[in-house]
Amino acid sequence: MDFQINGKIALISGSTAGIGFAIACELAREGATVVINGRSQQSVDAALGRLRAQVAGADVQGVAADLSTPAGCQTLFAACPQVDILVNNLGIFDPQPFEAIADDEWQRFFDVNVMSGVRLSRHYLPAMKAANWGRIVFISSESGINTPGEMVHYGMTKSAQLAVSRGLAQSCAGSGVTVNAVLPGPTRSEGVGEFFAKLAADSGISLDAMERRFFAEGRPTSILKRMIDPAEVAALVAYVCSARAAATTGAALRVEGGIVSTIC
Repeated sequence: MDFQINGKIALISGSTAGIGFAIACELAREGATVVINGRSQQSVDAALGRLRAQVAGADVQGVAADLSTPAGCQTLFAACPQVDILVNNLGIFDPQPFEAIADDEWQRFFDVNVMSGVRLSRHYLPAMKAANWGRIVFISSESGINTPGEMVHYGMTKSAQLAVSRGLAQSCAGSGVTVNAVLPGPTRSEGVGEFFAKLAADSGISLDAMERRFFAEGRPTSILKRMIDPAEVAALVAYVCSARAAATTGAALRVEGGIVSTIC
């Protein structure tokens, strides 16, 4: 299937690893000009090297900027003033008991997970509307629907992304701009892999056993019963970013292995 995005400029925030990097690779394979983002120049340069090695002839560039701050966003805007496709992927997670989450931690999660996407969307949307074509995708989570008790602050930000995505889509009514949210489930990114490895070591069991315990106890409604590969999330995101997905907007699209048990 031709996604018809050859030559489109696609920016993926927080894309030096994990789901973001997989999305960058998928869009590069479809012929988009891809802009990778990370907080440090070192991580950006390393990701550029990996992407070019994986996707021959990829048209890719990188911008180092901390998008949790207005100043970091301005750095990105100066380097990349206009895009056709925006994937708001930047996000952090950290399991903590609710009673232990301080005010500044709530604010940090909101700034990284929510405000980065708000600022980027606000900047790039006017040109998309003027061109009558654009794609904005928020990488939310099944935790936006099933708030996890072990990280309530994370779930809050993922629910907020769903609200922003839907409202923004409605503000684009009648235009060629679509806005959607994609909801991954537990995904085998580098950060999640390290987290599970630590849990396994602390519990004195194998990584496979730790994952089985997680799905049995932590996510028992999962139908997939395994971690999701970042490429499996990227495949859906690439379609949503394509010209083929012109009638898909205002949606919360699930790629979470069946954890969310409601039909709608």
